[in-house]
Amino acid sequence: MSELQIEIVYAGADRQSLLELNVPPGTRVGEAVRISEIASTHPEENFDRCAVGIWGRVVDRQQTLKTGDRVELYRPLQMDPREARRQLALIGRTMAGADQN
Repeated sequence: MSELQIEIVYAGADRQSLLELNVPPGTRVGEAVRISEIASTHPEENFDRCAVGIWGRVVDRQQTLKTGDRVELYRPLQMDPREARRQLALIGRTMAGADQN
């Protein structure tokens, strides 16, 4: 069997990474993250503990990959979105206008 072509992506606060990999059939999400060595590119993150997904759907690290899968590494939220909306509402702003001064 030929190798699977996958992507590993991570969007940090100040930079993003997209790595294209060829992995053997039967490779699991957690193994692909380790094989990618993305941790060396983003040493500030602990990728062993972050949530992972494939094409926007959270999956278990034991999920077996298929060709074309895009493994996404999710960083923790800085603040609960509901709390952010409450704080903005207190000052009369909305999420849509949060970027504007």
